[in-house]
Amino acid sequence: MIETVVRFFQEGGIFMYPIAVVLALGLAIAIERYIYLTVTKGANRQAFDVGVLPLLRKRDYKTALKYATQSTTAIGAIMSAGLARLVNQQTREDIEYALEEGLMETLPRLEKRTQYLATLANVSTLLGLLGTIIGLIAAFTAVANADPAEKASLLSQSISVAMNTTAFGLMAAIPLLLMHAVLQTKTNEIVDSFEMAGVKFLNIISDQTPDK
Repeated sequence: MIETVVRFFQEGGIFMYPIAVVLALGLAIAIERYIYLTVTKGANRQAFDVGVLPLLRKRDYKTALKYATQSTTAIGAIMSAGLARLVNQQTREDIEYALEEGLMETLPRLEKRTQYLATLANVSTLLGLLGTIIGLIAAFTAVANADPAEKASLLSQSISVAMNTTAFGLMAAIPLLLMHAVLQTKTNEIVDSFEMAGVKFLNIISDQTPDK
């Protein structure tokens, strides 16, 4: 199995190496993003459901603001923006704007580097096609100067080797695209949870006046 993989890689030509680099880079990004998003999702759920939400229901807004401000989570930053205006007795509309601003500031950290995976998948595919084209050009050039009896065999072998590059490019692109879809879904789930938290926050404070 290993020998087959090594032979396949060696027969693909020089373009197999940049494709391998693209694949390794994409895998590193995907693993880092997956861990980050998983940890972020759990930490934010814990901070809101266990920390902020019970205090909101008790109408202890000042303590909730202190907790959210001290929290290192994204939901803490979003809630602290809204709670700061709530404690200052600003309007519901101002509080909504503060929550939206906090969410917009958080989004870039969630989406960071994820879009690179789609780009790397396209790059690996194009590198595979480029390697195949260059390999075919070299193959036809070699066949032109070969013995007529060997031309068919030589051409068939050369085309097979050239196609290895395209195959490897696709083998790198497909998992990168799948990982991009998975990470995008996890990011959307986190954003949806932030929006739901904002809705719960606004519903709880409706028709309530913060304690002085």
